[in-house]
Amino acid sequence: MRTTQKHRPESLDVFKRQLLTWSQQFHEVIWMDSNGYHQTHSNFDAILAVDAMTCIQTDDYESFLKLKEYQSTTKDWLFGYLSYDLKNTVEDLKSQNFDGLEFPELYFFQPKKLFLFKDDIVEVTYLNMVSDEWENDLLEIVGTENSSQNKKAKTFNIKSRIPKNEYLTKVNSLLEHIHRGNIYEANFCHEYYAENATIDPLEIYKKLNNISKPPFATYLKLGDKYVLSASPERYLMKTGSKIISQPIKGTAKRSTNIDGDKKLKEQLALDDKERSENIMIVDLVRNDLSKTASKGSVQVEELCQVYTFPQVHQMISTITSEIEDTTGPIEVIETTFPMGSMTGAPKISAMKIIEDLEVTKRGIYSGAVGYFTPNNDFDFNVIIRSILYNKTKKYLSFSVGSAITAKSEPLKEYEECLIKAKAMHEVLE
Repeated sequence: MRTTQKHRPESLDVFKRQLLTWSQQFHEVIWMDSNGYHQTHSNFDAILAVDAMTCIQTDDYESFLKLKEYQSTTKDWLFGYLSYDLKNTVEDLKSQNFDGLEFPELYFFQPKKLFLFKDDIVEVTYLNMVSDEWENDLLEIVGTENSSQNKKAKTFNIKSRIPKNEYLTKVNSLLEHIHRGNIYEANFCHEYYAENATIDPLEIYKKLNNISKPPFATYLKLGDKYVLSASPERYLMKTGSKIISQPIKGTAKRSTNIDGDKKLKEQLALDDKERSENIMIVDLVRNDLSKTASKGSVQVEELCQVYTFPQVHQMISTITSEIEDTTGPIEVIETTFPMGSMTGAPKISAMKIIEDLEVTKRGIYSGAVGYFTPNNDFDFNVIIRSILYNKTKKYLSFSVGSAITAKSEPLKEYEECLIKAKAMHEVLE
C-alpha cells in the first residue's frame, strides 16, 4: 500500500537539486525531467523514483513475457529500461558485437519512494511508509548541500570505435543495400568510448542537461551502472486507451545569428531528404501501431514539425492510435520495439544489416527508459544523446547515428553525427 503526501517547496529548482543529491545514497535511482517543455502529451514535469522494493532483470530470452508477469503481478509503479537488443526476443535476430558496458538487457524496479512534480507541487508517494518517514527524509533533503565536491577526475581519452574513413565505407555499403532494394532506410550508429575513465556521474548529467535542456532528460543509476541522457525523443506513451509515438528524423545545427538560425530551421522544414527520412519512419510506426490498434484509429496528428532545442533543430512527427481494454501495455511495447527511428525500413532487414556493419553492441543505447503506472499507463523515451558508464569497469561510452537513405551523402552523415556528439564531448572534455 502507498501513502501519499503533497509538498510545495519554497524553491522548486533548489529542491530538485537537493533531492537529486540526496537520492545518491540509494542503489536504484531514476530521475526524468521535461525541463519545462509543457507538451500536449505530458503527465508530469519531473519524476524521481528510488530504492527498490522488488525488481526484475533479464537477458533477451522471453524478456517481454517475464516483464508482463512482473508488471501484472505487481500492479504498482515500475521504473526501468529496455535495451535495444531485446530485438532478439521479438524477432529471430542476434547481437554478437563487442559490449564494453555489460548492462542487463532489461531492468525494472518497484520504488519504495516516488516524487512526482507537476507545476509547483511535489506529490510524494511511499510504499509501506512507517511513521514520520517522510518528515525525516524531508529534513535530510533540505539539509543536503547543493554544490559539488569538485573532486578532480582522472583524465582519459575519448576514442572513436569506427574511424572516419571506415565510417564512410560502411555508409557506402548501406547505400548499396538501398540501391539494390534490400532496405529503404537504416539508422547507422557508431560508438565513442573511454577506458579507465573516472567521472562523477551526477555532475556530468547536470552539465549535459544544462547544455541541452531536452524534454526527456534522464539520470539513471542502478548500482554501478549509469545512464546520463539528454534525450529529445519520446518512444511511446500510453494514457488510457490512447497510444502516442513521436519519432525524430531530421536534424540541423543551430546558429548564434538570429536570422541565420531561422534560415537553418526553415531549410530543415523544406529539406526533401530529411522529410523523406521522417515520412518513411512515420509509415513504419503506423504499421507497428496497427498491430494493436482498434480498426481505423491510427492517425498522424503531426507530420514533420520542426522543433528547436539549445543544440539542434529537430523534425518530429506524432502518430497516435486507440487500443481495446483487452490489450495489455506490454503487448503494445513488444509489437513496436525497437522504435522505428533507431532501426530503419523494412524494420527486420534494416536491423540485420546494421548489426553486420556496426561493431559495438548497442545495449541500452537506442533502447528506452521509462515507467509504468498502477493503472497500466506508461511513458518511455529513446536513449540517444546519452553517456553510459560502468563505474566498476571504468568504461564510458556514448554513441551517435543518422538515418541513411538513397539521398544520403556519407560525409554529410558523418558531420551530422559530429553535431549530435558535440554536447557529450563538451561535458567530458
